[in-house]
Amino acid sequence: MDRITAAEVFVEIVDRGSMAAAGQALEMSPAMVTRYLREMETWAGARLLHRTTRRLSLTPPGEQVLARCRAMLEVSAAMAVLGTDEADPVQGMLRVACAPSLAQSALARALPEFLRRHPRAAVDLRVDSRAVNLVEERIDLAIRITNDLDPNLIARRLTDCASVICASPAYLAEHDTPATPRDLSTHNCLTYSYFGHSLWEFVDIRGEHMEVPVSGRLSANEAQALLCAAEHGAGIALQPRYAARELIAAGRLVALLPGYEPKSLGIHAVFQSNRQMRPVLRALVDFLVEWFARPQ
Repeated sequence: MDRITAAEVFVEIVDRGSMAAAGQALEMSPAMVTRYLREMETWAGARLLHRTTRRLSLTPPGEQVLARCRAMLEVSAAMAVLGTDEADPVQGMLRVACAPSLAQSALARALPEFLRRHPRAAVDLRVDSRAVNLVEERIDLAIRITNDLDPNLIARRLTDCASVICASPAYLAEHDTPATPRDLSTHNCLTYSYFGHSLWEFVDIRGEHMEVPVSGRLSANEAQALLCAAEHGAGIALQPRYAARELIAAGRLVALLPGYEPKSLGIHAVFQSNRQMRPVLRALVDFLVEWFARPQ
């Protein structure tokens, strides 16, 4: 049997925590996964995994073999690149995950340019409000707006994401306009289910930080829905500036609380490892760093 494939199967079993998950990731039957694992154990001359009904764990020889398999696959990937078109080794499919608002405002504009540069590359864009599991869902790259990064993943900062407090003219005509962040406690605030929905953070012009508890009758797990609700008078929203910019310029939303800046977040490219990083993934990350650095 192919020992490179056997090494890939063994690494997938360890990374995904089960033989079934490895089989799904590799689109391989359970019987074939078992055969490749046995081949690897025969080749190593040792049992590589402790198997129980609940979990798998590495034996001491398994830990050594895992490190050598990773190195083998890295060399294999590097050799494969030598056989590609030297003018553009960037090729293959990438699965990219992103939140809806950022996908619409940024990636939908950036990715066509990347694909024009690299005609042999392809992207499958998965748009989802939740933070997907890169390993379980076979995602190569996730673009996330957060300051709370998973320490088990590699992240490269693309840019800052400034936010704005905003409401529609109709809402403000019926309610007092807040003068300070603390006034938000008396307003119907539209809260985001996945991000600190009851506590909004600000920095004033003196650099002082404050945290303000907010509440309201409408919350959602998708920022674009809250933006639309704010436009229709449902309450006060905390939104990325890039998402609210056009509505504010058109007068359909009003930016509030001048002198108080909502806490800025980072926009990050998140992936599993720098090792065995395919040229197409490295090229896309480098391109996004360049693209987000341009004036938007």
